[in-house]
Amino acid sequence: MQRRDWLAAAAALAAMPLGATAELRPARTMPRSGEALPGVGLGTWLTFHVDPDDAGVMAARRAVLEAFFGAGGALIDSSPMYDTAEQVLGRLLPGLPGARRLYSATKVWTPFEAAGPGQLERSLQRWGLPRFDLLQVHNLLAWRGHMRTLTDWKARGLVRHLGVTTSHGNKHDEMRDVLEAEGRRLDVLQITYNPVDRRAEPLMQRAADLGLAVIVNRPFDGGDLLRRLARVPLPPLAAELQCTSWAALVLKWELSHPAVTVAIPATRRADHCLQNMEALRGPLPDLRARAALGAEIERALGA
Repeated sequence: MQRRDWLAAAAALAAMPLGATAELRPARTMPRSGEALPGVGLGTWLTFHVDPDDAGVMAARRAVLEAFFGAGGALIDSSPMYDTAEQVLGRLLPGLPGARRLYSATKVWTPFEAAGPGQLERSLQRWGLPRFDLLQVHNLLAWRGHMRTLTDWKARGLVRHLGVTTSHGNKHDEMRDVLEAEGRRLDVLQITYNPVDRRAEPLMQRAADLGLAVIVNRPFDGGDLLRRLARVPLPPLAAELQCTSWAALVLKWELSHPAVTVAIPATRRADHCLQNMEALRGPLPDLRARAALGAEIERALGA
């Protein structure tokens, strides 16, 4: 099934009560806190960087959030780097059905330690929240100073969990050093991982060994992976895994890695969001099926 063919099916699915769809798998557990989180979250890079005064655009983003929460989602990830994304979330989240499950994740992104607290306070105001669930040092920028700030915020009850991020395969050597230096204070590693970029696997395993949750960013390689797979029919394995889209198959491949806690695909469209959320239902691939699915994806990309 192609993404463009999903619109009618997505509308029908959104109209169903949650219990009428396939049963949700048990949520993933954050190793340190034991907190359960659904395995598919929502990223906001580019997709929620929109004009908050554009009614049509805001209605489309509200539909994404409604689909996300309606299908069982919780973790939404953003950053001050993402321009208006935090402001857009702050306008749309209040009163949204299912938003009580929100697990709020954002970042500090400034080269100056002294500017960190003010930036975080503005983020709280934009989201309209009394505290965050997760604060992360974005792309390791000035991480030593910002870890002092985040530790202070945690002690004051303004955040529950702390993390560090990197993306696009960058800064893996530095991330390894950060995990060794700060592993006792961290709860989360966020990193790029997908079938065409597996470089993060050693760091993901080290994070898991240290007791950290792993959040996967760029699970579709910035959308390029799904564009390349769109011309290829789904493999027979899709039926075994109860998937009707490549999006769900790719996410299940990622979620079947034992270190992965949550993947955070970003989207502008509610129907695409529902495709992603399909990965929360039905079985995950076991070791045999994961290897077979990885081989199917490699063959499809080589077609």
